[in-house]
Amino acid sequence: MVTNKSIAAIRKDYSAKSLSKTDVDKNPTAQFNKWFKEAIHAEVEEVNAMTLSTATKQGKPSARIVLLKGIDNNGFVFFTNYNSTKGQQLAENPFAALTFFWKELERQVRIEGTVQKISEQDSITYFNSRPYKSRVGAWVSNQSKPLISRVELMRKFTLKAATFIGQKVPKPNFWGGYILMPTRIEFWQGRPSRLHDRINYSLENGTWHVERLSP
Repeated sequence: MVTNKSIAAIRKDYSAKSLSKTDVDKNPTAQFNKWFKEAIHAEVEEVNAMTLSTATKQGKPSARIVLLKGIDNNGFVFFTNYNSTKGQQLAENPFAALTFFWKELERQVRIEGTVQKISEQDSITYFNSRPYKSRVGAWVSNQSKPLISRVELMRKFTLKAATFIGQKVPKPNFWGGYILMPTRIEFWQGRPSRLHDRINYSLENGTWHVERLSP
């Protein structure tokens, strides 16, 4: 039986790397790209997996793992069903947060900002790059809604796939991409004795300001 005492005893002393203001790039996107490449080199599993946190207009939070599918100087891109819980929350409260944790490097990145849909054409371009079954799956998943059984889901998939025989699977109008445009990005490096390194970027009047935070 797992007890509170046994859970409290779980701990790890981090010591792999360090991080200082002199180490980081002045641009947080460039710094993220540097860390992302190092995570790929370290063979971090599901390196682009991130926790997406959203909230209702009343402030009730919700979080789930999604996959990063693009990054540029404007922000971080992911795709989903617009009618899903996260899609509905983003429609009424366009503020969100992303969290990456790369345990192999003892690193975490936290990103906060505003979210908006990307262009329809960019969503179509990405959708067309997806595997065939994923494209069909987007049509049959009434995401976040109750489902009678997996058998029913697979029946819907089979029937829908039959309608696309001999033709290209089009993107559903209820599916597409979002971009989170950051206003704050924090890079966390685990250190011994819980005295972790935290370097925070905050966007103020179009300029990124960098500071060290207490662990």
